[in-house]
Amino acid sequence: MTDPVAGSSRAAGWWLRILFGVIGLAALVLGYVGFARLLRIRPDLVHDTYDVLYYDLQLFVFGAEPFQNPGPYPWQLQVARFAAPLFTLLAVAEAGRLLLAAESRRLRARRARDHVLVCGDSQFAHMLADRLFADGERVVVVRAKAFGPLEFRARRYLGVIGDPTSPQVLRGAGLPRAHTIYACSDDDDSNYAIANTASRLIRDGRPPPRVYVLVHESEVCLSLQARRLGAAGASRLRLDYFHVDDVAARALHRHHPLPRAAGRPTRVLIAGTGAFRRALLLETARHWRARRAELAEGHAVPPLRVDLVAPDAAAELAAAATRYPFMTTVCQLTAHDLDLDGVVGPGRLGADRYDRIYICVPDERRGVRFVLDSPALWQRTETAVFVPVYRQAALAAAFHGDHRHDLLDEVHGKVRLYPVLTHACDARLIADDLTERLARLIHERYLEAQQRAGVRPGDAPAMVDWSRLPESLRRANRAHVQDIAAKLLNLGCVVAPRHGGTGDASAAAQAIDDRIEELARLEHERWCRERRGEGWAYGERRDDGQRRHPALRPWDELPPDLQERNREEIRALPDVLSDSGFELIRLAPAVPGQRRGPGDAG
Repeated sequence: MTDPVAGSSRAAGWWLRILFGVIGLAALVLGYVGFARLLRIRPDLVHDTYDVLYYDLQLFVFGAEPFQNPGPYPWQLQVARFAAPLFTLLAVAEAGRLLLAAESRRLRARRARDHVLVCGDSQFAHMLADRLFADGERVVVVRAKAFGPLEFRARRYLGVIGDPTSPQVLRGAGLPRAHTIYACSDDDDSNYAIANTASRLIRDGRPPPRVYVLVHESEVCLSLQARRLGAAGASRLRLDYFHVDDVAARALHRHHPLPRAAGRPTRVLIAGTGAFRRALLLETARHWRARRAELAEGHAVPPLRVDLVAPDAAAELAAAATRYPFMTTVCQLTAHDLDLDGVVGPGRLGADRYDRIYICVPDERRGVRFVLDSPALWQRTETAVFVPVYRQAALAAAFHGDHRHDLLDEVHGKVRLYPVLTHACDARLIADDLTERLARLIHERYLEAQQRAGVRPGDAPAMVDWSRLPESLRRANRAHVQDIAAKLLNLGCVVAPRHGGTGDASAAAQAIDDRIEELARLEHERWCRERRGEGWAYGERRDDGQRRHPALRPWDELPPDLQERNREEIRALPDVLSDSGFELIRLAPAVPGQRRGPGDAG
């Protein structure tokens, strides 16, 4: 992939090839006609029809025997004697171009800069590369399997063939100058190796690239995110691990937000045991929490009513609520320990209608058949029944093409096949990684604290929604997240996926209380280093134009309210982590002097 507007160059290429073909065909026909006339005029030069054919073909190799004698010649022959060599030259040039194309692409890939690097032979890697190219990115693809000639031509790939875990191959793909790297092979260990190699190849003189590593098991992905969070301050890489279900679940609610029911709570039904179910539960709760804030406008919005139908529904809801405690504050969760047929069985779920129904089945073909063969489902939903599919994206496109290309009836929009891999190929949502989500949550808590203190939205540059926050302040929140690793070291704690019932939460809270003054002081010193690094200095009054701030002074000189604000940021750390399914576990008392220095923090 080289040019975001490759469509025009591809069309021009086709027109040139048609022109070359016309020139060659015209030369062949005119040469035959000309030599046939010469046969009648000069039988001493052209003796029979076989000579006509032979001399006609000779024109394409820069000459024919009759031209060794003086003319005159028929006009058809005069045209053909120049058109045929021209066609030959063009054909040789095109053949040379094709022969050198692979080497040319290799050199262009090696010299690429500010590009996206997609590594892997998986279907997801192919889809992601196509999506990034369509979004206008310059993309270099690294694959172990060779590209087909039509694939190069149709997709305009800049590609490198080789082992994507090899430093030489990744260097040849321009990795040190890429701004984003996606490790998307079918093998998790290969993806980890790509991230390791990227860490060794990045250059200190350039901004570090973002590296996103695809993990195929959701629980492993969460565990690796926890381990990365504990090491984020030790590496320049902006690294995150992602799972396609998590990204696709966020995309689902972005493209199909839940409606607000008039005069009653909004109701959602999730049925089945598929892998998509847990991600869907979590993102539905997060989405409704954000929707409540938008819809409230001074009025109370009732919790979202979520019914889960599955043989293990009670256990699944208990596990989800334990890992993500906020779910119970925004959702009214009800478990129905029934199989899938219980969704449409008479009276088993009552007669209530749902605003949205999701059917998550491990055997997606069975799930699709169940929805297509169950009119009772269509009647029970106010909007649509969604079925996540992984391998049936083509069938989903048959249902949901544009209005001119729909091949199948959507039952008035009631049936929605949701292709998970297609919607997971969203670079913006992948980039909304753990660091970004925690930074946004820290900012939201800051807004709440400031509003409680009487500061109104818009009174300061930071008193705005995350989407309107200046990039410098976003970086400050990200730096706060990356410094969590140093705080954990001081606390003698680690972060782990939340399971509940460990008894360590109180120990972690006690560790924070024991060190609250020291940690608040260190957080203030980190913030001061960061602000001064961006050109800010002390001023009696805040002036964003002159970059002056009254809090840029030693801890002991801070007013009590600013000191308390730093303490509150430290106390909020467990709640910030719990929103993403993590908890603090105290392993041992911190060892004095183990704090990372400012040069070690990311």
